[in-house]
Amino acid sequence: MMVEHGEQSATVVQEDGGLMARVCHGDIDALGALYERYQVQVYRTAMAITHDERMAEDILQEVFLRVYRYADSFDDTQPFEPWIYRITVNLSYSWTNKAKRWVNIFQDTLERLRAPSRRDPERVAESREECVILRRAIDGLPDSHRVVVILYYLEDLSVSEVAYTLGVPEGTIKSRLYYAREKLRKAIADQEKGLLSEVVYDFT
Repeated sequence: MMVEHGEQSATVVQEDGGLMARVCHGDIDALGALYERYQVQVYRTAMAITHDERMAEDILQEVFLRVYRYADSFDDTQPFEPWIYRITVNLSYSWTNKAKRWVNIFQDTLERLRAPSRRDPERVAESREECVILRRAIDGLPDSHRVVVILYYLEDLSVSEVAYTLGVPEGTIKSRLYYAREKLRKAIADQEKGLLSEVVYDFT
């Protein structure tokens, strides 16, 4: 459904626009089609931010309730995907601000990048250590930078889509990504003295 950096095909964008036009007229089937298309991304993003399965499930349901409730406010000149991410991010951070919780967003991503062989126990132990170090580095990022990292690296949105989702200029997104990468490099280097140089390279 998504190509590199979240740039959707014109067909998908057009289909989403058509579905939203139907949702505006109360078409529940159209809402269901959007749910089937985006439920995984919405749930994954909510989980990345809240680190709570039940809350992520609740957010998933609430996101699509809001899509239905506020369908008239959707700007049909823009793609649907960044709009639903904006709803998801706002709801997720609304909860974390109340709950005072921080998140682990890269465990699955790191495992995909560095998935060790089950026959290599030393590599398994090393990968687990890397996960811990990376989690600590992510936990040290400011909230505004963390969400940019989530959308850009985990959800594979482009800089322009992240900017639209968060309602800030593209230059701000680029600056936050640069800041986040530098903070991650420094934190990882301080904790492991270059052990994760390959993982750090993957962030560039």
